[in-house]
Amino acid sequence: MKIFVLLYFICVIKFQVFAQEKFDPVSWKPPYNLSLEGWGIERFPIPIDFAPKVPYKGVEDVRFTTGWSKPQSDEYWSYAFLWYIEGVQTIDSKVIENNLSMYFDGLVNRNIEKRVLPKDLIKRTKVHFRKLSTPEAADELTFTGTIEMVDYMSKKAMVLQSKVHLKRCSGSNYTIIFHQFSPQKRNSAVWTKLNELWNNFRCTQ
Repeated sequence: MKIFVLLYFICVIKFQVFAQEKFDPVSWKPPYNLSLEGWGIERFPIPIDFAPKVPYKGVEDVRFTTGWSKPQSDEYWSYAFLWYIEGVQTIDSKVIENNLSMYFDGLVNRNIEKRVLPKDLIKRTKVHFRKLSTPEAADELTFTGTIEMVDYMSKKAMVLQSKVHLKRCSGSNYTIIFHQFSPQKRNSAVWTKLNELWNNFRCTQ
């Protein structure tokens, strides 16, 4: 029995590694339209290598503002990512909190490997979300929340304001979860930019 369990986990690990290796972010063609112009872009497969317990299969499609990595910019740490995931997923506030806790804990741990941070700064991410009573625009569901985390670039504590949008495209067996983040208030210029990115999203190319 122990041998069987061991072989099973070896197969799972090999499959995840293979899935990571075979995904080509350059050649991959999304079946939706999310603006490319004026944004930094990154794409990688789900399961996510730095957050493997996020329980989906699909693709993460990231859009960075031009000031994302510049502490002096009003766009610092302001970005968005879309999860294009297999199946019809049930999403609520608790699911979002769990997923983003694992995601940002993994992201911070990955990036502090090359940085020296004070021990009292390295704490688990705290995530709080609530569902809006009325979804925004064409969303099936909309959530707002905050993420208390370590800014590994400036080596300070940080709170990101966040919105999460759930959408399903007609005829598709995939679920779209669109995440927006910024330390800026939601009435700031960068949030106008993040909202326009989502408002211009289309289910087909």
